[in-house]
Amino acid sequence: MTYQLKNPNPAAKYRAVFRCISGCPGEYPLNDIIYQCPKCQDLLEVVHDVEPLRMTPPDEWKDIFDSRFMRTSWPYGSGVWGKKEFVCPDVLDENIVSTCEGGSNLFWAEQLGYKWGLKDLWVKLCGNSHSGSFKDLGMTVLVSMVKQMRHEGKNVPAVACASTGDTSASLAAYCAAAGIPAIVFLPKNKVSSAQLVQPLAHGAITLAIDTDFDGCMEIVKQITSRNNIYLANSMNSLRIEGQKTISFELCQQFDWAIPDLIIIPGGNLGNVSALGAGFDMMEALGLTTKRPRIVVAQSAAANPLYLAYKDGWNFHPVAARPTLASAIQIGNPVSVGKAIRTLQKYDGIVEQATDAELADAAARADRTGMFNCPHTGVALAALIKLVERGQIGPRERVIVISTATGLKFTDFKVAYHSGALAGIASDRANRPVELPNDYDAVRQAIDQRA
Repeated sequence: MTYQLKNPNPAAKYRAVFRCISGCPGEYPLNDIIYQCPKCQDLLEVVHDVEPLRMTPPDEWKDIFDSRFMRTSWPYGSGVWGKKEFVCPDVLDENIVSTCEGGSNLFWAEQLGYKWGLKDLWVKLCGNSHSGSFKDLGMTVLVSMVKQMRHEGKNVPAVACASTGDTSASLAAYCAAAGIPAIVFLPKNKVSSAQLVQPLAHGAITLAIDTDFDGCMEIVKQITSRNNIYLANSMNSLRIEGQKTISFELCQQFDWAIPDLIIIPGGNLGNVSALGAGFDMMEALGLTTKRPRIVVAQSAAANPLYLAYKDGWNFHPVAARPTLASAIQIGNPVSVGKAIRTLQKYDGIVEQATDAELADAAARADRTGMFNCPHTGVALAALIKLVERGQIGPRERVIVISTATGLKFTDFKVAYHSGALAGIASDRANRPVELPNDYDAVRQAIDQRA
């Protein structure tokens, strides 16, 4: 049978713009260099004209997305650009910068679910992506728009971000693929060596600042506002547009069935905003008829959303303390308003985990075939607490979003298994057994451990 790419109604003229999340009047083209509402300074969001999208029935959209998914027709094989009409219709195909992002493994955590009393537990391995994290889903859209703007003659000399590691790696990779200069601001000595080497390898201008992520964020906002350098952090709503496709993809991988509950680690909180935006759009266009519950998991050392949840959503920034979950060591998340709005709509819960809890949860999951980053450990530790409190039923379909590959955090893994994590009992440490070159000694060691 000859493969044929399916397409939507050719008469439809798709359109999307920026609008203020607080409802201020006015709209702004997606190729404008703008991140906040000029009237109230709140964040913007991408809003689609739904009428052209409704010209294609929901079941046809599902067929279209399925026909494109992970195929070779450029650029629609990408898990993001296969939903181009729902994401960023303004970018010309020739300006799209893609690494075939998306399409990451949905891991059936059968053994882990059995041990924890869950029959339908899945882990979405977003780290199985080009730069090793879910940030690729948003960065492909942002860098593609920058390439489009430069194609149109706009003066965008470079793209910059503050990062705890994964954003900088993704930005550097996509900018290198596009031939666009990248500048990354990292908190000095607070990212893993594997994360640091990624922007270095891709040729990005890499600045290690003696501060934390929140301090880097303040500097990058000043640099981008004064020098026409494009901002790539999640306060830029184009990132959210790409990241929202994870919601589509989860449903697509379950033949368009909706999971009961999704747990996602939260730092700067663009990810939970994106998750909600994806489900909002599918519901508005009739692709779905129910909503999942959404849980955000935070490190106890950087837990402003958790504290707000416990205080009736009364949010105050905190001074983030050091944590093994370094990518979410953020005390003043820029997307908190969007995140709270999402959680209020999706019967949301916020839970926290200590470093000891996340290290133990990650190690337990690793024993069932995964290789988890510490941030996924936070989500898994939150899951354990919810199960123990009876807030998750044994037959509910539960998805844990794993945001990055554990291969970026081998220092964390080595330290755990060597018992070198300060203040943490490595109860599931598995150390190598050193032996002489002797058959009997080897056989005896195997018999003792088998």
